[in-house]
Parts: sequence; C-alpha cells; structure tokens
Amino acid sequence: MHKTYTLFTVLFCFCACLLNAQECCSIAAIYYWKAKPGKLEAYNRYIREVAAPIDAEAQKQGAFVSVTTYVSHKADSPWTHMRIFIVKDKAQLENLSSRLDAAAARLEPEEAKRKARSEYAATLRDPAGQEVVDILHDRK
Repeated sequence: MHKTYTLFTVLFCFCACLLNAQECCSIAAIYYWKAKPGKLEAYNRYIREVAAPIDAEAQKQGAFVSVTTYVSHKADSPWTHMRIFIVKDKAQLENLSSRLDAAAARLEPEEAKRKARSEYAATLRDPAGQEVVDILHDRK
C-alpha cells in the first residue's frame, strides 16, 4: 500500500509539473528596433551596458521569465534588434513595462539621469514594431 501511495504521489507531482510547465511561459512580448545608420555597435553596447542590467534586475523581481536579444545583419531587414521577453502569464505581460521601469529606477534613482539615458537611446535606434505572440512549442 505504501509503495502504491508513493508511486501515485510521484506520478501526480510529475503530471502537475508538466501541466504547470505547459501553462507557464506560453506568451512572448516581442519588441523590434532599428538601429540608426552607423549606430549598430553603439546600440549593441547600450543594450549590454544599460538594458541588460535593467533586465537582470527586473527578472530578479519577477517581471519576466527570460529575455533574448537577436541582431539581424541583413541590410534590408525592417529591424536590427529583436528583443523577446518570455512571460508566464497575461498578468506578467500586462505589468512588464512598469516592472522594467521600476527596475531602471532602482538601478538609477535619479530621474534626470534616467531621462538622459532614454534620450540617448533615442539617438541610437527607432522602434520598428512590437507584438505579443503565443508560444506554440518550446523545448528546453
């Protein structure tokens, strides 16, 4: 009886984890950016030195599950940078922007400095679109 109960518990927990994994992380917020002419390397540096620490702080605070930045080198691409934020649910998606802003404020409390960084970023790139997509298949 004890072995049956233990096996049932293990199977139940395993199935619950699988269901939770399927429910988790089924949405992605995608942001497309186009580096201004001659600014590709400067924008790459901005992402590494400014955006990445903000992303790390926001992720530590539960703003999203993961983020990946892709860079296109195709000359006629409508975007140079695609940033994909994986979120666990719609609530996390709805709060993503405010949680990133809050992380930026924790890392740089002075609003004037944050505004200057934002203005600098605007000299490096233009928005090229954004969308929210459902993740059909993710293999980890």
